Amino acid sequence: MEEVSEDWGRALAIVAHPDDLEYGGSAAVAKWTAQGKEVVQVLATRGEAGIDGMDPEEVARIRTAEQIEAARRVGVGTVEFLDQPDGMLEYGLPLRRLLAGAIRRHRPEVVISVNFRETFPGGMFNMADHRVLGLAVADAIRDAANRWVFRDLDLDPWQGVKFALFGGSPQAAHYVDVTGHLQAGIDSLLAHKVYFDGLGADFDAAAFLTSMATPTGEAVGVEHAIGFELIAT
Repeated sequence: MEEVSEDWGRALAIVAHPDDLEYGGSAAVAKWTAQGKEVVQVLATRGEAGIDGMDPEEVARIRTAEQIEAARRVGVGTVEFLDQPDGMLEYGLPLRRLLAGAIRRHRPEVVISVNFRETFPGGMFNMADHRVLGLAVADAIRDAANRWVFRDLDLDPWQGVKFALFGGSPQAAHYVDVTGHLQAGIDSLLAHKVYFDGLGADFDAAAFLTSMATPTGEAVGVEHAIGFELIAT
């Protein structure tokens, strides 16, 4: 695996739901904000369909607050929500337009998102929102750079994205050394307490992230590392 370049100063994380970034990606974000890099989060939905036994409007309120707290724990102060329907994201021009607009507004050098492949490492099938959102992000980076695409946004094109990182991908060939920052990533995942309680699962955030970061770190010669699929732009 090759180490992700850190020769940049501004990143935009775009994910589908509250908690998507916290399964490893937020540990990398914690490292970068500690270095003084600027990271903004944009979420397509508020995760309102995520708890079966709770009203979606209440879930949206709770999960919005939990995501803002999760972001705060890794040094991110700006979290935006695009208010798309949870569980029903559709790939197409409307979603690409929204994402291109976010990229043009925030003008990142690096974009971080979720795995858009059909499966996760190990073979578990990936959910539709992740597949749709991740692919739309990859395309929206190119859309945002083309001044003749989505002209109605009335935003200047942005051609400054160096690369995009997709967490949880079975095709991860790059890594971020998160040694010393894994606990911040664990703390950010723990911010989603009501969500995990609502699932009724006995989830150990520390064990989960440690079991992910330790083998990757060993493979590349550091204590803890998180893998990403990198797409150059």
